[in-house]
Amino acid sequence: MFNDQNIATIEENEVWKWKLIKGVRMDKVLALILGGGRGTRLYPLTKVRSKPAVPVAGKYRLIDIPLSNCINSGILKVYVLTQFNSMSLHRHIRSAYMFDIYRRGFIEILAAEQTIENPNWYQGTADAVKKSMRYIESNNVDYVIILSGDQLYRMDFREMLKVHQECGADATIASIPVAPKDTHGLGIMRIDETGQVRGFLEKPQSEEELEGFETDLDWIAEHGIDPRGRSCLASMGIYIFNKKLLVHALSSTEYKDFGKEVFPALIRSKKVHTYVFDGYWEDIGTIRSFFDANLSLAKQNPPFEMFQPDAPIYTNARFLPSTQVSGATISDSLIADGCTIGKGAVIENSVIGVRCQIGENVTIRNSIVMGCDFYEHEAEAESDEPKSSIPLGIGQGSYIENAIIDKNCRIGDSVRIMNAPHWETMDETEFCQIVDGIVVVQKGNVIPSGWVM
Repeated sequence: MFNDQNIATIEENEVWKWKLIKGVRMDKVLALILGGGRGTRLYPLTKVRSKPAVPVAGKYRLIDIPLSNCINSGILKVYVLTQFNSMSLHRHIRSAYMFDIYRRGFIEILAAEQTIENPNWYQGTADAVKKSMRYIESNNVDYVIILSGDQLYRMDFREMLKVHQECGADATIASIPVAPKDTHGLGIMRIDETGQVRGFLEKPQSEEELEGFETDLDWIAEHGIDPRGRSCLASMGIYIFNKKLLVHALSSTEYKDFGKEVFPALIRSKKVHTYVFDGYWEDIGTIRSFFDANLSLAKQNPPFEMFQPDAPIYTNARFLPSTQVSGATISDSLIADGCTIGKGAVIENSVIGVRCQIGENVTIRNSIVMGCDFYEHEAEAESDEPKSSIPLGIGQGSYIENAIIDKNCRIGDSVRIMNAPHWETMDETEFCQIVDGIVVVQKGNVIPSGWVM
């Protein structure tokens, strides 16, 4: 049983129902979650952690999204493939996701490892799966679903698997309708009238490249989706394979990437279908997309709800006290557990993470403050280093706007952090850097009182 209280309410008899839902045996499905590469476009948030371990929405991590989708879909056999800066990700998964003896499943971490047969690290998405092949083959499953560890969405994979089975597909790619102008960073599919994929175009850069890849709007509407001019079907990076096909396709080739190599080859010889999805989906690939997605969750009617009774997003149970607010003004913001917000503070359109200590008369606008992994007294007890003159959190009278403050930062009094010159980028300095026009203060930084950005 999970150690989170809201998960503990799941009735044990639900476990057996999960094995056969909508005609689909979910105990015959294995999930592989790709932990991502170096995460260079999310740097400096990925300086000391992997992409899936990046905090989101104040109290979660990105890895919680695909893991929760698996659990809510009845998929209880999950491997998370990791490679770079994976310690915090491993720690989070170990503490947050544990099954009891009555729920015969697992969530296990497969770290990249060098072997005598293959001394190299992961060379791409398909290569990561190929290097984990012995774990796939050893499981008694019929289907393998491959997921990304850095996307924000909610999907019932049972629906996708049902379409996969009904179409008699060898592989199925989840797709989402997008307008032609939004295709440049995505993989676009050409399909026939049955939904079978007939062509795959990776990241088109011009309208000429898209010729022949637009889908008939009536076809999209017939599948219960309002096209709204979105005539292209983009791959979501979510795939279902028949296990035997996946093993054969990767064992018999040197392909390294699914989008660039595996699928262009498969659609010529196998039956590859698409499953069209029309819910919220955001690929958290850059600082700007991460920033915008988080702030959108703080709105009164957010595009994505972190909690739904039938499909919650799970995370580590921290057992923190309620947030204490004293004479502050807060609007359109998310405030996580264990925070203290001082008198006269103003927080607008922002996300405030766990254990965040905000002093009096602090102003935070359009920003993400990730909070802390521990309280000040806990830090003192665990470290032999001299006590810092600046405590964890944000000192009184400080002003923060259009910024991301990573975890465990110590910001003194009357500090001003904002991109006043409106620079798009600024190289890393002692205290911060600017990426995509957003000021990012790196994890654990100490900013002295009176400092001005």
